[in-house]
Amino acid sequence: MLKKRDLQDVPALYELLKHPEVFPYVRQKAYSTDEFYFLTKKTMEAEENGELISRTILDDYYNPIGTINLFDIQNNTGFLATWIGKPYFGKGYNQLAKDAFFEELFYQQEIEAIFIKIRKSNIRSMKAILKVPFVIYANVTYPEIFQQINHSEMDHPIYDLFVITKANYLHHSETAKEGEEAI
Repeated sequence: MLKKRDLQDVPALYELLKHPEVFPYVRQKAYSTDEFYFLTKKTMEAEENGELISRTILDDYYNPIGTINLFDIQNNTGFLATWIGKPYFGKGYNQLAKDAFFEELFYQQEIEAIFIKIRKSNIRSMKAILKVPFVIYANVTYPEIFQQINHSEMDHPIYDLFVITKANYLHHSETAKEGEEAI
């Protein structure tokens, strides 16, 4: 489902990235395959330096279909950014990728909080985040982060802020396991 980023996936990922329903919402924009190779190489180097964590999302046949990333890691927190190619919308891959990534971040990487900023106009992402039972709306509870992501637009903020804390995630995971055992 997930694997570390590598250069061999660049051509397939770039074809998916450039779709007009995907490209506007991607954090690392590339306007050519060469530029995407460069960004991927930079991403891999940044991961080696502990600045981010990046994985390629795979379909059932191990084909690359998108990426999931934790950017701007500081003090055991970071910002989540995910994209999936248009042919894979609505097939459950986004949720599977997030489940696997959260497991890695909270159990193996010692991350304490995952921030998610979503453009208010991005209806698809807004609907997806509201399905996550352990996510917290964070515009008010993390005002400094909310101001940071909307720095020049505070009169009319363009992003909403959400957070997944390790404590909330672990509590939800334990509750879900107890529910499965009761069946």
